[in-house]
Amino acid sequence: MLSTTREDLQRTIARQRSTFAATGDVDAAVQLADALLRQMRVTGNSGLANEAERALRAIRARDPEHHGVCRMLAAVLASQHRFVEARTHADRCRARQPRDGWLLGVIADASIELGDYDAGWDAIDAMMTLRPNAAAYARASYARELQGDLTGALELMRMALVATPPVDAESAAWHHVQIGHLLLESGRVDDAARAFAHARHAFPGYPPAIVGAARALIAAGDARGALAVLAPHVTASPTPDGLALIGDLHQSLRDGDAAERAYLLAEAAWMTDAPEPSRLARFLAERGRRVEHALDLARRERAQRRDIFTEDAYAWALFQTGRIDDAHAAIARALRTGSRDRRIRYHAAAIAAVRGDDADARRYLGEALSGAPRFDLIAAPAAQALRHSLNAAGAR
Repeated sequence: MLSTTREDLQRTIARQRSTFAATGDVDAAVQLADALLRQMRVTGNSGLANEAERALRAIRARDPEHHGVCRMLAAVLASQHRFVEARTHADRCRARQPRDGWLLGVIADASIELGDYDAGWDAIDAMMTLRPNAAAYARASYARELQGDLTGALELMRMALVATPPVDAESAAWHHVQIGHLLLESGRVDDAARAFAHARHAFPGYPPAIVGAARALIAAGDARGALAVLAPHVTASPTPDGLALIGDLHQSLRDGDAAERAYLLAEAAWMTDAPEPSRLARFLAERGRRVEHALDLARRERAQRRDIFTEDAYAWALFQTGRIDDAHAAIARALRTGSRDRRIRYHAAAIAAVRGDDADARRYLGEALSGAPRFDLIAAPAAQALRHSLNAAGAR
């Protein structure tokens, strides 16, 4: 396969753009689309996926049965969060090539994002049976994580890293980042910081690794250090998640004006550059911003997606607008896979506490805070305050 260092990705994109523009070559279109999706992870520029789609659809207009184009288009649709289209398209392509693991991966990703977990698990099992490679191991890892098995998820993600070809620097960095994320979720902050450092070594300047390093510093209690790491990156390559985190850091450091500027930019980016209604809804509800709008966003997103994170966004927006019984039903759906996501666990605790279910609230708080009492700049302080309140009430 082609090298995926930053420089080689740029060269591949330039070369395949030129070739495709001059000749309309099919292989050039497929290689261009693959490189553009990788470059999107590197830069956060969601517009690159649109370019990839245009190239692939130009080929399909004259050769609708070309399998390489068909399978790559399925991945491009998934990268644009068009999960219903991606799964439908992948299913159609797979009817012609049932043993294509790439398509199974797209089906798994889209199914999981839509909240159809049984279909997602089945696709991952089929991938592992067909050919256990880096892509299969990584998806199996995510399945374990969603089901609360962080130890198993970490083992599988390390297997994915080992199975990654040496020339694929971008994928190696991505796997190191996922290992760091799992270590953070497990409360192993120092180990997580080392994993993010490995990612930055494998691919210098890799944005997910920079964000991960900032989150590790936050978990270690160093908000100023996190801001110093993150701010130059977000200034150069602003993304909604990065802007939101910058805002949280400024808020934690008592700079409300800077926080508000970052929050407004994050909202705008989530609505225009990279539309993600459920993530915007969660962002707004967690910060008490335009909570009725957050509820509307989450409710509309649930018309297509029933994944646990959309359900969590919906539950928290319901909670913030005083609809407690509905929030209780929604958070139960967010908990249904067994995920140990700390923010979901805190939200479940807060909802349980308002309902008077103190035992459940204490249990969820313990799961949210265990090993990582500074897991998030917004949810962690709120979780600690709720635990203090429950302890004080219990002592009376």
